[in-house]
Amino acid sequence: MARRESQLSKETKEVAALYGIKPQHKFGQNFLINELVYADIIDSADLKPDDRVLEVGPGIGILTMMLADNVKEVHAVEIDKKIAKILPKRLAEFDYKNVFVHEGNVLDFPNIKGLEDFDKEPYKIVANLPYNITSVFLRKFLERENRPESLTLMLQKEVAERICAKPGKLSILALSVQFYAEVEYQFTVEKSSFWPEPEVRSAVVNIKKRPAPQLSQEDQKSFWRLVKVGFSAKRKMLKKNLANAFSLDPEDFGRILKLKGLNSDARAQDLSLDDWLKLFALLKKDVL
Repeated sequence: MARRESQLSKETKEVAALYGIKPQHKFGQNFLINELVYADIIDSADLKPDDRVLEVGPGIGILTMMLADNVKEVHAVEIDKKIAKILPKRLAEFDYKNVFVHEGNVLDFPNIKGLEDFDKEPYKIVANLPYNITSVFLRKFLERENRPESLTLMLQKEVAERICAKPGKLSILALSVQFYAEVEYQFTVEKSSFWPEPEVRSAVVNIKKRPAPQLSQEDQKSFWRLVKVGFSAKRKMLKKNLANAFSLDPEDFGRILKLKGLNSDARAQDLSLDDWLKLFALLKKDVL
């Protein structure tokens, strides 16, 4: 039996047809057409009336308007020139005065006209990201001095699971996000919630910044060098990877790890962020 098309799906396609909008694969455009998912995104973002939100990839503005109903200001960044010109007209039809549309690539942030003061003011991000920019996007915004208060992101499900992973399944990507923020997997989104349907399932995550980086800028460079060495051969025990890199005896190093409360036979993915920080403190003075 054919699946009944939702009202939002019909509306989205009608608006797209009216303005001559065709989802662009090069921009990773898959328009969300599930009303319940939109509502769940708003709930996950934990918005306040005085919040300022940076939205990435607003499309025809459905989430944009829902955000605008809940916050003080929405700044929507759209890379598609055609949509960036159409969206302000559509918003004007519904009398939204607290939404500002900015044409540009979000990876150029804050060097986009109208967004310069985001370097100073607090803000939150809500985004249905093109999946091919996820890692670069996360690194760019989490490493900023003025990091967003939170990021509520629609990601490829596999990537969402990776960044939310616990010890035993950790990766450099997971550590790089968890170093700067607390991450929580919110919910899974099926392919059928989009038009056109993507090839993979999606998920929404909420990322809340930590009060301050746990290491100085200089120490962070050494810390990430240590992490990269640790993950250089995932199947090998961590003590062997580090011993080879820093000319240490693997067994002696294993005994040191054990004394510090760390599993001497652990692999890189088994250590928590706190374990990595403990290991860094151990090696910082004499090895790194």
